[in-house]
Amino acid sequence: MKRAVVLLSGGLDSATTLALAASEGYTCYALSFSYGQKHDVELAAAKKIARSQNVVEHRVMTIDLGAFGGSALTDADIAVPEAPSDGIPITYVPARNTVFLSLALAWSEVLEAQHIFLGVNAVDYSGYPDCRPEFIAAFQDMAALATRAGVEGEGVQIHAPLMSMGKDDIVKLGMRLGVDYSVTVSCYQPDTAGAACGKCDSCRLRAQGFANAGLDDPTVYA
Repeated sequence: MKRAVVLLSGGLDSATTLALAASEGYTCYALSFSYGQKHDVELAAAKKIARSQNVVEHRVMTIDLGAFGGSALTDADIAVPEAPSDGIPITYVPARNTVFLSLALAWSEVLEAQHIFLGVNAVDYSGYPDCRPEFIAAFQDMAALATRAGVEGEGVQIHAPLMSMGKDDIVKLGMRLGVDYSVTVSCYQPDTAGAACGKCDSCRLRAQGFANAGLDDPTVYA
């Protein structure tokens, strides 16, 4: 039995990644985080996705990255930008994927799962440094050194299957796998019902992906 921990935010990419892992025969354990994000409605979406994919277990861990601030996604005093920006955008959450992967690594050791999946992408993305292949490769090396499983030669393998895919190809893949994108939440500032703003960077990337794929976008906009 191939066990895998899958990071599940409730968005388009992570839902596709979970469906892909399941389709490849992995027994999936989903891990989501309530980390102080303003758009925590995505967690309700994550629960729906996990149920639809029949994961063995879905855990939602609470950590407070918002205590540090520094990001429009966690700091009430920083507005989510509605126009493209140069460089690393203010929606970047400091060290988020490093923290998430570290906790996924801990759970994988307990489960004796040798695989971790996450839906990071370095093509149609916002420019976050922890979504690049160099980061995934570095974390893979660290995991081999930092865990008992790694030292004993049975370390975890980090999978980022969407890394080099455009958003349109991700959407097409998800449709083939039967992902219900109508329940996913990608927006950085959705309303309490999950309706998207249609203006933030994540909304723009999602809408363009569906348009380029020639498919109807099921997103509900506020």
